[in-house]
Amino acid sequence: MQNINSWLESNTFHHSQFKDIAQLVKAKEKQDLTISLCIPTLNEEKTIGKEIVIFKSELMDRYPLLDELAVIDSGSTDRTLEVAASFGADVYLSADIIPEMGAKKGKGENLWKAIYQLKGDIIVYVDADIKNIHPRFVYGLVGPLIFRQDIKYVKAFYDRPLAMSGQIRPSGGGRVTEILIRPLFSLFFPELTALIQPLSGEYAAKREILEKIPFPIGYGVETAHLIDVYSQWGLNALAQTDLDRRVHRHQETRALGKMAFGILRVFFNRLKKIKNMNCLPELPNLLRQFQARGEKYEQIVYEIFEEERPPMIEIEAYQKKLKK
Repeated sequence: MQNINSWLESNTFHHSQFKDIAQLVKAKEKQDLTISLCIPTLNEEKTIGKEIVIFKSELMDRYPLLDELAVIDSGSTDRTLEVAASFGADVYLSADIIPEMGAKKGKGENLWKAIYQLKGDIIVYVDADIKNIHPRFVYGLVGPLIFRQDIKYVKAFYDRPLAMSGQIRPSGGGRVTEILIRPLFSLFFPELTALIQPLSGEYAAKREILEKIPFPIGYGVETAHLIDVYSQWGLNALAQTDLDRRVHRHQETRALGKMAFGILRVFFNRLKKIKNMNCLPELPNLLRQFQARGEKYEQIVYEIFEEERPPMIEIEAYQKKLKK
């Protein structure tokens, strides 16, 4: 097992290391790279406009770092698509991309279809609900991919230890990360504990990697990516960038339970394949939670499949597109 401390030293960055965007553009053009930004959406009219204005004005008009800025939508019922288009984003309905593959609901579905729809050698994924959006959410992630050929996939994290009055503030991920993912990684993939925020929704990767890995369509997509990239290309293919602070809406505990259930299904499926743990039983897809009505308690049953899309490189329509 690789020394985690040495990886943290060499493959952990701060966004300020890449704040010279003109230098990034120069290095990108020298390598003849193209970069696409994908913002997956579902009813994000309140925040999507600001994100597009900032990214387009700073990273396309002022500095040509991005070659493409696209919104891929799951079927919003608010004005998300109208707002995004009005501010200059390319707008796509996920259901209209590779229609012969059918339409499925989930963020992972949008991320997967972006590989087909977008043109970039590097694809950056940024969530649509960030209230303190800033160009660093893009340049901080693509920087390591431009300057380090060995790095293939870069995750964001938002907190870092701060020394205050002689005390250290713990740094890490959210509730699901610290209660579920970090213990699971510690048990089965200890090197992946080097990722400070494995479930962050912001990351960038080279197409050559993204097209070769499967995509869970739901909650497990981030966990699956890390395990699959690590298993096929090793820890050194991964990196992470400190983006300082991310302000967004928080989910209720009940919603986190659904997320954890979906992640567990994805995780155990990978244990079967990667660790050859064939002793694991077939996993049910029913999550049971409770709600109270007055003095009575009712059990609610949710069906969560966590279906996966195959590697894009295996899709016939994508193969034909590559040949054009």
